Amino acid sequence: MTASRSALMAPMLRPGDRVRLVSPASYPSPELLAESVTVLESWGLVVEIGAHALDQWGYMAGRDEDRLADLDDAFRDPGVRAVIASRGGAGAYRIADDIDFAAVRADPKPMVGFSDITALHLALWRHCGLTGIHGYLTGSRSSAATRRLLMSGEPTVLHRDPLAMTVAAEVPGTTTGDLVGGHLGTVAHAVGTVLPSLAGTILFLEAELAIGLGHVDRQLTQLIRSGALQGLRGVVLGRFPGFEDYTDRGWTLVDVFRDRLGSLGVPVLGGIDVGHGPDPLSLPLGPAAVLDTAAGTLTVGPVVR
Repeated sequence: MTASRSALMAPMLRPGDRVRLVSPASYPSPELLAESVTVLESWGLVVEIGAHALDQWGYMAGRDEDRLADLDDAFRDPGVRAVIASRGGAGAYRIADDIDFAAVRADPKPMVGFSDITALHLALWRHCGLTGIHGYLTGSRSSAATRRLLMSGEPTVLHRDPLAMTVAAEVPGTTTGDLVGGHLGTVAHAVGTVLPSLAGTILFLEAELAIGLGHVDRQLTQLIRSGALQGLRGVVLGRFPGFEDYTDRGWTLVDVFRDRLGSLGVPVLGGIDVGHGPDPLSLPLGPAAVLDTAAGTLTVGPVVR
């Protein structure tokens, strides 16, 4: 399994390593933050909390400069071996362009987070080639998957859920490429800002029901019409909770995917259990991946070395 670009990988975590919880987007509840600390400490890690992790500025965890300072402090501290977002929400896109990328390149450490944290994953991949983890710590299944990705140098194999709605949107085929992406809306809104080149990559997408099918259509159309999907090798569809029984004038989410993604001429694998909703799996971002619709699998290289 060979990456199409040089991925920047951090050493795997070991018991006794320091990790930093930060809030680059919205603020968590004190209870959620405490739960994350408990999970990480159960792995034998030493947990630190960013100075502004519980700040509140509207729907964000403090002002942009404070959230960015916490993020940069974590990347600059040589004793911190992983940076973990306390939650998603909104606001990471406001600071993604301003990360101290030189510090990241000098001392790589994985970023863990999902939803709005997708903006940070995209920026870190674009500027540094840094691998990361689309996932979080809430729920035994999610925490176990995240722990394995951080503390093991083994590849990950995710199997299609044959009952998932998005399986019906599949386009048969096998392909390889570095795995990039995350929350659909965040990926689409990154066009013209932090979105890296997707040529030679496999694009992972997931989202929760927000406005409706037209919203998904607009986001996919923006990616297509902007030219962002030129050279794309494949698409992987994760969870799309709330769309299971949702229809709009006879169309379902599957119809939108067939209409938009089916025109790309690349394999599409559905039913990967990653994204919003209770206790999902976690997914490596950046490493080389193999998409195989016949086997119903997505195999991804290790995120740490």
